[in-house]
Amino acid sequence: MEITGIKNIHPAASKASSRKGWKLTDSLREKITALAREDAAQGVYMGNQFLALRKSEVAKVAPDRAALMGKVSQRMTDMKEIEEADRRWLCLLFGEPYEARFQSGGAAHVYDENGDEVLTYTAGVGWHEKESKAETEVHGALKAAYYGAYHAARQEINGLEGQGGFDARA
Repeated sequence: MEITGIKNIHPAASKASSRKGWKLTDSLREKITALAREDAAQGVYMGNQFLALRKSEVAKVAPDRAALMGKVSQRMTDMKEIEEADRRWLCLLFGEPYEARFQSGGAAHVYDENGDEVLTYTAGVGWHEKESKAETEVHGALKAAYYGAYHAARQEINGLEGQGGFDARA
């Protein structure tokens, strides 16, 4: 059974194409370096500003889980019809890239275009979000850029302390 009439109705429908286009740009790397330097000077690793930046960048590649939850919940009310469908894989939101598999007992699994599960619903637990590979890659790229800049800033700070006659390691 194919769910019709919902393809490209949501403004986030372009997210799937922008997901593959995310890059750690030079300007973003400079911003991360500046935040890492500020954090290093304060003795804080991954301060609130960096965490907010990372969250906003990851959101650019994240699926619109709220819309997915709504559509799956809406379709779960017709569980009997879904269970009788010829196809177990249903087109869910925006047509592709999301698919859902419904199980008897009220469970649902939502997958992205790579076949990665991004949402699960079970009657006893409710909704559970799972990080996609794209989100994991963005997290990794941002953390690596931050770590390099933070480490360099700490070395610079420690070098300056050593030149002033005070050795913090002593």
